[in-house]
This record gives sequence, C-alpha cells and structure tokens, in this order.
Amino acid sequence: MTTVARDDGQPAAGQARAEEAVVCDRLTYRFGDHLAVNGVSLRIRQGETFGLLGPNGAGKTTTIRMLTTLLKPAAGSVCVFGVDAAARPMLVRRMIGYVPQLLSADGMLTGRENVELFARLFDVPRAQRAGRVAQALAAMGLSDAANRVASTYSGGMIRRLELAQALVNTPRLLVLDEPTVGLDPIARTEVWEYITGLRDAGDMTVLMTTHYMDEADMYCDRIALMHQGTIRAEGRPVYLKAELGPAVTLDDVFRHHTGDTLEVTQGGIRDVRRARRTARRLG
Repeated sequence: MTTVARDDGQPAAGQARAEEAVVCDRLTYRFGDHLAVNGVSLRIRQGETFGLLGPNGAGKTTTIRMLTTLLKPAAGSVCVFGVDAAARPMLVRRMIGYVPQLLSADGMLTGRENVELFARLFDVPRAQRAGRVAQALAAMGLSDAANRVASTYSGGMIRRLELAQALVNTPRLLVLDEPTVGLDPIARTEVWEYITGLRDAGDMTVLMTTHYMDEADMYCDRIALMHQGTIRAEGRPVYLKAELGPAVTLDDVFRHHTGDTLEVTQGGIRDVRRARRTARRLG
C-alpha cells in the first residue's frame, strides 16, 4: 500500500533540522522471525502533538520502545533532539518523559512517594528533587492527594499521577502510550486538558498512541497511521479526511489505510490481556 502524506512540511531524507524533536530513519525491529517494525521513517517537529495510530500489533509500541531507548533497533536510527538514541541512551532518557500503556504507579506508595521514586530514577539532582516533585504534583492537580496511597486514587487520578512521574524531570518530549485506556469520557477529557495545558505553557513536544480516533482528531497536529510494521499514511487529520471525501471521519481514514480485518500477530493475546488488566485497575 502506498504511503500518503498531506501537508507534512518535512524535508527529504537527510540530516535532522534544528526544529525536529524526533527523527526515525528506516527503523527496523524483529521478534524472532516476526518483523514488527519494517523501515519506519518519521519526523516530529518540536512543540507539536504527534499521533502514532494503528491496530493492535501494528508496531506502534515497539517503535516507541526504540525511541525511548528500551529496545535497540535492528537497523535504522532514532534521533531525539539530534541525539542518537542507541549511541547515547542516558542522554536521551534525560530529555523524555514516558507514560507506558501498562500501569507504572505503585498502589502501596503515596502519590508523593511514586513521583519521588521517578525523580531518583531520572537522576534529578538531590537539591532540586523536593521542589520538582511538588511542582509535578501541583501541575497535575494532585497536591491535596499527595500523601494518600495511590490505591485510593480514581482512574483519572492514577493517570495524572503517572503524568506527574513522567514530568518530574521536566522533559522536552512527552511520550504517551494509550494514556487514557480504561478511563471514562470525563476522566479522558480531564487528562487531555492537563496534557494540552502543559504543552501550550512550555516548549514540550508530545508523541502519543491511542485507539480513540476522536482524541487523535481533536488533539494531534499530525498523525501517522501504522499497519503491519509500516507507515501507511501521514499528515494533518483534516487533510487525510478530505482526501477520502466529504463527511469522512478519522475512523474512516483508519479503516481505509489499515483494513477492516483483525490479524493474528505474535504477542497479540498477551497485549489484549495486559490492556484489559490495565482497564480493570483503572476502574
């Protein structure tokens, strides 16, 4: 299937421009004989919200794990603000905040203790740690609940706590892997209001995945649709919809480029089980 691009404004393959937050160049990864990511190239501008969309097993999470230095590419490269993620992973980690699809908050710890743990993991200087933790909790509206154990939090509060964990090192790039999975519509809106507010208040870039097309349509400046390890379409949601005709939704665009059939992929049932466990824990 031919890749489609609309109004992406990006240069041809070559050196990353100064305003680019992320450059993936022919990124490839295998799990045994399964080619999970097949020559993916992406360019994400500083300050934008970019959506990486696709069905389960498309390769989205694997791509994100390479970008966040959790996996090393089999081929190709990832640069974050001009830094090679494979060559200098620790430097890249200091520039990003990551909210994974699966829950990362510890229900036995208080909200403050959860964020303090991540401050230590991100190597936030000891002298700045308390202030950064308080700032991150306040940004997520959790100051009053900071001393409660996380197991008493609602689903929306848990997701905000995980955002506080990801923000404690003041990242230049915030990576969100299905940040609102399992949340009710009110909690979803609440989380996105915080995310967009943080982005608009600073110079932060946001990379997100979601299965909620309304979220992608409303909050993403540009999106890329991924299927079977490759990018099938890329551009602004409004242009991708217009290409297919009037009254087209982003759900229609999704189906057009990824097909209507579900495919069996390695780890698929495991991914479904994990997603369901996450949804149950978020209430």
